Parts: sequence; structure tokens; C-alpha cells
Amino acid sequence: MKTPLLTVLAAALLSACSLAPSYQRPAAPTAAAFPDNAPGATAPPAADGKATIDTGWRDFFADERLRQLIASALDNNRDLRTAALRIEEARAAYNITRADRLPNLNGALTGTRARTPAWQDPAGGAGVGERYDVGISSAFELDFFGRVRSLSDAALASYLATDEARRAAQISLVAEVAKAYFTERAYAEQLALAQSTYDARRRTYELTRQRMDVGASSLLDLRLNETLMETARAQALATARQRAQAENALTLLVGAPPAQAATGAMADDRQIDAMSAVPAGLPSDLLTRRPDIRAAEQRLRAANANIGAARAAFFPRISLTAALGSSSPEFSGLFDSGTRTWSFVPQLTVPIFDAGRNRANLGLAEVRKDIAVADYEKTIQVAFREVADALAARTYLADQVAAQRAIQEAQAERLRLLQLRFENGVASTLDVLDAQRELFDAQQQLVQARLLRTTSAIDLYRALGGGLQ
Repeated sequence: MKTPLLTVLAAALLSACSLAPSYQRPAAPTAAAFPDNAPGATAPPAADGKATIDTGWRDFFADERLRQLIASALDNNRDLRTAALRIEEARAAYNITRADRLPNLNGALTGTRARTPAWQDPAGGAGVGERYDVGISSAFELDFFGRVRSLSDAALASYLATDEARRAAQISLVAEVAKAYFTERAYAEQLALAQSTYDARRRTYELTRQRMDVGASSLLDLRLNETLMETARAQALATARQRAQAENALTLLVGAPPAQAATGAMADDRQIDAMSAVPAGLPSDLLTRRPDIRAAEQRLRAANANIGAARAAFFPRISLTAALGSSSPEFSGLFDSGTRTWSFVPQLTVPIFDAGRNRANLGLAEVRKDIAVADYEKTIQVAFREVADALAARTYLADQVAAQRAIQEAQAERLRLLQLRFENGVASTLDVLDAQRELFDAQQQLVQARLLRTTSAIDLYRALGGGLQ
């Protein structure tokens, strides 16, 4: 058995070669830096000097209820749970493929009882014979051309890609829960505005009806007040529906009913400023920060390794099978002296004609690599666009919120002045009602602008790889 053993050891050393192409990371199909006209492209780093990816979501979000919701989502969200199970699936597939790189060892005990016809017996008589065998056997493919190794490398890269996909899903989940939470809080704030506006307009309507009853007001004034009152009521009902649907969406993301009733306030300007101050990572940092980019690169590595396996199929495959044991016509004599047996069976398989199967498999592997390259490049482009969009939105939205707040303050002052003019008989009821309507619209739009700025800050945090810790 020394010769077969030495052969197996030598084969293990020779199997280090591989026909897979030398892997080279494709160049990023993006500019070396973000556009100079993107506001915030040269934003200073955060005050604590930490990179975005090192800023955990517990540090990034100050709202305690939001933190509880995110923690619950990480435990209960079904999409994230499926992603974790995909990792276990990929790990098992890799372990199966990796096992083929080592010899397997099997033990066997067999017993045979058979009748031999007379024409097969040299003595010319039929008989019943017994045979018992016990031993161990091993089979191993000499991976001279790296077929098994390439398959193992491809399975490992697929496993790593699945793990990175789970990380990307976690980052997205953190961001989506935060955005859904602030959306629900924005609807709650708009509902409060709509409800208070409706209550005020209902009181004005009742007062106008009383004035009309005594001849101090006209039917036109009454109908105008009724229109504004019902408009506010319709807006309140629509906002209540949107808030309920937003709360349902948040419950779905969290994966469990909320532990407490919806509370908390929408992020104020100070909190939004803090969230928007995340440092803008360099373009090269995204290649190592973003799990989705790393997952795409691992898929590219897997496709590259599969080319090596497809190329190796054109070359001979050598497999060794060895067995050592004992054989006896009686079970009790299996381990008696003189019953030892062994066998060594090398096998060489040479592809001669396969109707183009191997060539087609190689072409398929090469095309799949080209697809993986395109997918990798597209993932980078999408990542850079998300960061550039978030950087551009950061300053523009801050100015938009400031402008919208100025509009609201101007509308509030306009309404105050018109009410004074109306009390002095200078302005008409129509002017006051029109100012009330425009102030209500300005208040609603300010809430929407603040929500948009909040979600934009969350998008920038996610795009730079934050939320994983």
C-alpha cells in the first residue's frame, strides 16, 4: 500500500494548478470623484472623525422608539431571516464541494450467499457458497487540471456573495425602517394640522351661519366657509388613511406588531442637521464599504472560477480507488491469517466525443462571467449615483426647507394683517378665507419638505455603507 499512498500524496501536490483565468478586478466605470457641482461633495468629516460605516445605527438615530423598532426588525423581519438562511444554504453547498478535494474513506461489511450451477463448477456439481468481506476503501480524483479546485473556489465565492447580500439587506432594512417611521410621524403631524384647521374652520362656519341668521352675513360667505371647512375635513380623512397605511408598512418591516402605540415626533432641524453631517466617503471607499458591491465582485470571482472548471473538462480525469480488508468463506474467519485482501484501481477518462458539450459549457461559463462583469459595473454605477444624489439633495433640501418655512411665516403674517383689515372693514371675507387656505397649504408643504430632507439624510447614510454595525 505504500505505492498508492505515495501516488495520492504526489497527486495532492500536483493538484495545485488551475486553468481558471487570473482574476483582475474590473476598473470602476465611474468618475474618479463625485461631480464638483454636487453640493456637499467636499463636505467636512463628522465631528467625531468616524467613517460612516463605523457609525452604528444606534449612534446615528437619536429617537429611542426608532431604535427599538430597528432592533425588533433585525430580529423579526422575514426578508432578513430568509437572507440569513441563504447563508446557511450557501455554506452547506460550499462544504459539499470542498469535501471533493480530499479523499473519502468508507468502511464496508458485506456477506454473500449464492448458488453456483453445475456448468460453472469445475468439478461438475452445483453448490451453495458463502463469502464475507470487510475492509475500508478510498476514492480520489487527481485534480491535475484544477477542475475540483475551481468548483470549490466558485462555491466559496458564492457563499461569500450570499453573506455580503445579507449584510446589504441589513443596511437596507435599517434605512427602510427609519424612513417608514419618519413617514408615519410626518403624517401624524399633518393630521394634527388638518384636524386643528378643521376645528377652527368649523367654528368660523358656525359663527358665519349665526351672522347670516341675523342678516349680518351673506349666503355666499356661508358657502365659502363651508367649502373651506369640508376641504379641511377631507384633508384630515385622507391624511388619517395615509398615516394608517404608513403604520401598516412599518409593522411589516418590523415583522411584529409594535410593542407600544405610535409616539414620538418627527425629526427636528437639529436632528436632521446631525444626520446630514455624515462624512462623504471617497469613491474608492465605496468599493470596500458597500456590501452589495462586494457581493457583486464575489459573484464575478465565482464566474471566473467556473471557467477554470469548464476548461479542465477538456483534459483527462484520473481517479484512484484503493481498498484494504479481508475476505473469508466464513464470517468467523474474517480476520484469520491469510484472509487479507487489497486492491488499487487507477482510472483514466479521456474525452473523445461529446457532441460539443464541453465547448458549449466553456462558452456558457465565459458568457456568465461577462454577465457578472456587467452586473458588477452596474452595481458600482448605481452606488455612485445614490451617493451623488444624496449629496446633491443635502444642501438643496436644506435651502428648500428654509424657503418653505419663510413661505409659511409670510402666509401667517399675511393672514394676521388681513384679519386686522377685515375687522376694520377694509378687506373682504374672501381675502381672509383665501389666506387661511394658503397658510394651511404652506404648513403641509413644510412638513413634506422636512420629511424629504430627513429621508435624504438616511439615504446618504445607507449609500455610504452605514447601518451595518
